[in-house]
Amino acid sequence: MTNLIAYIPALPLAGFLLLFFTGRRMSKSMIAFVGAGSVCIAALLTIVIGITFLQSGSSANTQTLWQWMRVGNFSCDISLRLDALSLVFVFIISFVGALIHIYSIAFMRQDEDYARFFASMNLFVFSMLVLVLADNLVLLYLGWEGVGLCSYLLIGFWYKVPANCAAANKAFFITRIGDTAMAIGLFMLFKTLGTLNIADIQQQAATIPNVTTIALLLLMGGMGKSAQVPLQTWLPDAMAGPSPVSALIHAATMVTAGVYLVARMNVLFLLSPAAMNVVAVVGAITLFVAGCSALVQTDIKRILAYSTISQVGYMFLALGCGAWSAAIFHFFTHAFFKALLFLAAGVVIESLHHEHNIFKMGGLKNKMPLLYYTFLAGASALAALPFISAGFYSKDAILWYSWSAGNGNVMLWAVALTGAFITALYSARLVIVVFWGDMKTPIAQQPGKLMTMPLVTLAILSIIAGFVQWPHNLLHVTLFADLVEKVLPATVLKQGIPPELLLQLIAAVVTLGGAYTGYLLYYKSPHIIEQWKTAEPNLNLREFFVKGWRFDELYQTLFVKPFLFITRSNKADVFDKIHQWLVTACSRLNGWLSLSQNGSLRWYIGSMLVGIIFILALQFFL
Repeated sequence: MTNLIAYIPALPLAGFLLLFFTGRRMSKSMIAFVGAGSVCIAALLTIVIGITFLQSGSSANTQTLWQWMRVGNFSCDISLRLDALSLVFVFIISFVGALIHIYSIAFMRQDEDYARFFASMNLFVFSMLVLVLADNLVLLYLGWEGVGLCSYLLIGFWYKVPANCAAANKAFFITRIGDTAMAIGLFMLFKTLGTLNIADIQQQAATIPNVTTIALLLLMGGMGKSAQVPLQTWLPDAMAGPSPVSALIHAATMVTAGVYLVARMNVLFLLSPAAMNVVAVVGAITLFVAGCSALVQTDIKRILAYSTISQVGYMFLALGCGAWSAAIFHFFTHAFFKALLFLAAGVVIESLHHEHNIFKMGGLKNKMPLLYYTFLAGASALAALPFISAGFYSKDAILWYSWSAGNGNVMLWAVALTGAFITALYSARLVIVVFWGDMKTPIAQQPGKLMTMPLVTLAILSIIAGFVQWPHNLLHVTLFADLVEKVLPATVLKQGIPPELLLQLIAAVVTLGGAYTGYLLYYKSPHIIEQWKTAEPNLNLREFFVKGWRFDELYQTLFVKPFLFITRSNKADVFDKIHQWLVTACSRLNGWLSLSQNGSLRWYIGSMLVGIIFILALQFFL
């Protein structure tokens, strides 16, 4: 059965090709059947292949389809590798992707570009599957660039609105910074080892002299795709795309590509303590910075966007601490509850006449009970409420390892704990403001079954998915760690650390305290938060957080404005002059070389004789 691995990405690719070439002539029912059906079949095939793979007890299965290229000493195959790590990612991409496609059938039904939407979504799923199944870094990079292209297409899907096009351009440009750094890292790897095959790199990594530089370059690629500080500014604006796009690309899959890259190349990072420290610090800073911004946003999707940045920051923190399985476990649970929250937010927005401001919502608890309880399940998992949500089990592991793992320390734990309080606070704020209180905007429509079925499925998974991995001191259930540690290194604990139960109790109290604080500020005593908003110092701080710590303004000042000044200056058209010089140089060189091509046979024979005499003379004298 594992010889069918190639069919998993091939099915979405076939759906894309069919929709791209014939979608305009299809009915919407046929478009939905092809677009959603191809991904659903891929998800079922993934489950079957995954069960077969687990039963076989094999560590990895490789399927080589054909040789892609061979130039000099470099060769590259179209080769797919299924192991424990890629299996987890393939399952999430295909299964959560299938649910989002089903949801999209109804959500996008009235859109005039129905075929283009599903074609782009299918191409994205294909690219992401290639990325995580690739047996070599060249094929991985092909998938990497593919998801970047699809992100651009889907963020700017409603391209008639200029702001959407600007958001798509911003995402493309910022992630290009990380992609360039990653490409340089790949060149350095090949120059050092002479191969970009992942298995060969893992075997020969100890011989790499500049491993820290290469690891940091790969990390920059991951920071761009996963929206980590300082390359995080594109993700909040990416909410310009439709809600299913936000759920698929910016919650469940694409933004975790950086997590996959670091985890896959763990051998390079383990050889460089400095790179490991940078990964942990980047994750810690990101989870705090994004959490503070999520606290004060008023757009429901921007709240979830900053939340995504923060939660991926937890994953990077875990990776940097050496808690590899905990990072992937949080990716696993996060995919369910964050996709759920984005899809539920889409229902809220559509039901309230496309309203995005949470303070113009309210009162939906009794009017839309199914939506409320599914959203509550997702918010509980996001807040990591103890024992009743999947997010608790994965985040508890990260909090524990941020202090106790080999590369952890008390400062990283303190930042992660502060982030847990902030997360619980804005999760409670989101639920209370959107669903409790008085209704401020009338409901225009109720969601159909095609939209509610994925919500219910994801809500159940947001509660029970964490049961595959329990804290060590509660139940000895380590199914998830046992699986991924066939590929990833086991987490090594330090000596002399506090008892795990003590840190768990502190984390539980802090999380519940954050949720209760949200209850007090936004339901029980809302006048407190109103007074805080109007105070002058707090007003400035709030504005600072709303604008994402003013990173955009900083980049405008440092990079964009100087560049525009140079390009727009009438006195120094530097870039135009460079291009004009290149054109002139090429034209003159062409003119000189064309003199030898005059059509005279005697000229050609004479030139050949001169060349032969010159070569013979060189041989005689040398």
